[in-house]
Amino acid sequence: MAIEIKIPSPGESITQVQVAKWLVGDGDAVEKDQEIVEIDSDKASFPIAAPEDGIVKLMAQEGDTLAVGAVVATIEPGKGEKGTGAPVQKGTGAQGHKGTESVITTSPQHNISASPIDLHASPLAKKIIEEKKLSVSELSAAFPGRKITRKEIESFAAAKKAPASQIGFTGSRDVERKKLTMLRIKLAERLVAVKNQTAMLTTFNEINMQAALKIKEKYSDAFKERYGVGVGLMSIFTKAVTIALKDFPQVNSMIDGDELIVPGYIDIGIAVSAPKGLVVPVLRNAEMMSMAEIELKIKELAGKARENRITIDDMKGGTFTITNGGVFGSLMSTPILNPPQSAILGMHKIQERPVAINGKVEIAPMMYVALSYDHRVIDGRESVGFLVKVKELVEEPAKMLTEGLDPVKLLLDL
Repeated sequence: MAIEIKIPSPGESITQVQVAKWLVGDGDAVEKDQEIVEIDSDKASFPIAAPEDGIVKLMAQEGDTLAVGAVVATIEPGKGEKGTGAPVQKGTGAQGHKGTESVITTSPQHNISASPIDLHASPLAKKIIEEKKLSVSELSAAFPGRKITRKEIESFAAAKKAPASQIGFTGSRDVERKKLTMLRIKLAERLVAVKNQTAMLTTFNEINMQAALKIKEKYSDAFKERYGVGVGLMSIFTKAVTIALKDFPQVNSMIDGDELIVPGYIDIGIAVSAPKGLVVPVLRNAEMMSMAEIELKIKELAGKARENRITIDDMKGGTFTITNGGVFGSLMSTPILNPPQSAILGMHKIQERPVAINGKVEIAPMMYVALSYDHRVIDGRESVGFLVKVKELVEEPAKMLTEGLDPVKLLLDL
């Protein structure tokens, strides 16, 4: 009897999802726990795995919008199990395209458990690694601490084969129409709503990054040896922001109807450019985190976002957001608020330029920073004061140890 694979509920208030990508073809043999389809909601993407070994039948096409609880595929259990001598099959997929090739053991003498691969991977993944002679060390480095499945192997192989550039213009007058993902549609709606429903304003400053860069240069190796991750500028800024928000709690607040909510905690959203759009995973109680904890959590969440494994729970809440356009080369921008938050900090590219230091012109690594804020909640005094505080802490990182107070004055009890 065929087993129905239904769309699970990805979270509260979500009633519809979109079939983003089939990872197998119609009629392919699949293994239990093998991911067969990627689903998009208006908040996140998530995979659905096969509940049993068997032959899969696709019940929807890529781009279809389905209700939560709808049947997206069925599996006829028992067929195509390992060791049955079933041939490798290539499905045609829901839209007539070739599905992902299913690898099935063709010889009963092939013992996957005897594989020399010392890697946390599924049996199918180990078989593919052996057949394609993939580098175990490179796979381990690409997906540290994670179980390797066929999806990780496909992602790894695609990254290695990706051309340096792709030019698709041929001089023709053809156009291509692509259906927007639910995530992109929701993002568009939220951005337009921010512009229409808030009194958004942006204030700018610049930061001399010399001290922060020296910390990275001097301590990154020792930090990585102890914690397994290097010192990043995002964690330095996150730490500075948590301290500055304690001095300016209004920047950490938000409007709810005719009330102002001022949280007694600081949840920092880190904007990450994922394959299907911008997502903002959240560091909860960031004010309680050490630099190492911040850096490790950012690495974990950013990795999940880039691999489309971010969950709705990872993105819930948030009282303040940091975005870094500098990784793409942006010198200056006006970031858009992440509702219902009242402020967002934009980091930018570090660029050496002449500046006046102690009455002399010197070349220094400078970064423009921007704070966009909702003027209904935050006045100029709070917004400018907050940004100046962040600047002060990043330029003199030692002050982060004393919650922004002058270490010498603290020593002298002044």
